[in-house]
Amino acid sequence: MKGDKRERILRILLDTPDGSLTAYRIHKKADCSEQWTGLYLKKLEKKGLIQKTKVTNIQSLFDHWLAIRRPMQYIEYHLKKEPLSLVTKSKLLYALTTYKADSLIHQYLFPTRTDLYILQEEVNLWYKTLKPYGLIGPGNVRLIIADPHIITTSIKKNAYILVSKPQLICDLFLEGGVAVDAAHLLIRKWYSEFI
Repeated sequence: MKGDKRERILRILLDTPDGSLTAYRIHKKADCSEQWTGLYLKKLEKKGLIQKTKVTNIQSLFDHWLAIRRPMQYIEYHLKKEPLSLVTKSKLLYALTTYKADSLIHQYLFPTRTDLYILQEEVNLWYKTLKPYGLIGPGNVRLIIADPHIITTSIKKNAYILVSKPQLICDLFLEGGVAVDAAHLLIRKWYSEFI
C-alpha cells in the first residue's frame, strides 16, 4: 500500500498544483493517515518539489513519480471488434489511458492500443466480456490492474471515462517513444502557469 499511497498524494498534488488544498484535505482525498501524509509532504518539500502543498517544479515532481512508480500488472487481449464499443457497453468500471485517452483529448498520438485501468475484483468480469471477441495475449487491448484511487479520480470526456490529467501524463512518460512528446505537450498545455 505504501507505493499506492505515495502515488495517490502525487496525483492529488499534480491535479491541484496551486496549493489550494491543505495537507489535511490531501490526507482525506488520498485515504492515507494524516501523519503519513504530512511526513511524505515534508519529504517532497525537502526535495524542492513542493512548498507546503503548492507544486514548485512540475517536471521534477513527475520525474519523482516515475522513479517511485510501481510496476504495472496487466492482462493483454487481441480483439477483433473495436475495443471502445465493448468497454462502454460493459457497465464495468474503467479509466482509459495512454493512446486512446490522448486521442480523445488532443489527438497527438495514433491510438494503436486501448489501455484501461480496471479494478482487481472485476478481472473475471472483464474476461467474460472480452473473451468472446478475441484472444488473450499481446494485441490491441491492455487491462491494467488499478489502485481504486485511479478510477475514483477519473474524468469524463464525451461518453468515455479517462484517467486524471496527471495520471495520463505519467502513463505517457512510462510508455516511452513518441508518447513522451505527447506528455511534454500536455504539461505545457495544462501546467503552463507553473512552468
